Amino acid sequence: MADHSWPGATLVASAQRGDVEALSALVYGSYPHVHRFAHTLCATPQDAEDAAQEALIILYRKIGMLRASGALASWMFRIVRNECLRRTRALLHRRPAEEPGLPGTSGRVDAFGGTAPSAEEDVLLRLEAERVAAAVAALPDDQRQVLVMRDIQGLPGRTVADRLGLSTAAMKSRLHRARSAVREALRDDPAGTKGAGHDA
Repeated sequence: MADHSWPGATLVASAQRGDVEALSALVYGSYPHVHRFAHTLCATPQDAEDAAQEALIILYRKIGMLRASGALASWMFRIVRNECLRRTRALLHRRPAEEPGLPGTSGRVDAFGGTAPSAEEDVLLRLEAERVAAAVAALPDDQRQVLVMRDIQGLPGRTVADRLGLSTAAMKSRLHRARSAVREALRDDPAGTKGAGHDA
């Protein structure tokens, strides 16, 4: 199956002007990348599917918040990452009642219309973000390079392979190992208790 690049700046700009066809094409064209981000960063396949769906809803509703049309990939990566972390945090800190206004919950609303985290939850979110970053940082250099170029920068697979002097098959194999290592690190160490020097 051929690699697909992220939707271009022209399509993003049209979607931001309210062109419904462009907006639909933008969501459709972003789906494979968002899906890949989610399955790389979320702890479970179900969380990944839910996070990807939520991220696409945010893209559809909040495309006007994107300041630079060329920054779509990094924006969507942050949204997916935050969704995955939010779901992990919910599993770690499930409360009996999570309704707005109840004691122990925050009534603040974030930019996407959701409840903003309390101070305690904000610390947990930062810890989870650091854990994701640590899992990526713990990868061998060759795997981390492919993961960053393909999944974070959103470069097409052929471009990544060419820049690294690899065959497409070798690039895909290296990327698969990197994604699997990150996924396993997040799944096996939900509390972040393992040492950062653990070999991937």
